[in-house]
Amino acid sequence: MLKLALIDAGHIVIQADDGLNGVEALQKAGTVDVIITDINMPRMDGYGFMEAVRRDPRNSAIPILVLTTESSAEKKQRARDAGATGWIVKPFDPVKLLAAVRRVSP
Repeated sequence: MLKLALIDAGHIVIQADDGLNGVEALQKAGTVDVIITDINMPRMDGYGFMEAVRRDPRNSAIPILVLTTESSAEKKQRARDAGATGWIVKPFDPVKLLAAVRRVSP
């Protein structure tokens, strides 16, 4: 549903199964406008993924939106500490998601 909403809005989507695949996909893609990640993923969770993304100076300015079922203040703070730009709780409204993407994208 996420991919479809983004493609329908004219975005090019690069998708990964988990944090490790996400890091690899980002390295292959080069530059991207925005990253959307979940927190709960196998092999490397969203926190580890965001930390890995932010360790690479080329990715320091890429906005990262967290799309997750998690909503606690502690988890939001941990995500901000790991490099998150924004937080969207599932289930998401495609219109609000696209508005958030527009707000943080160059």
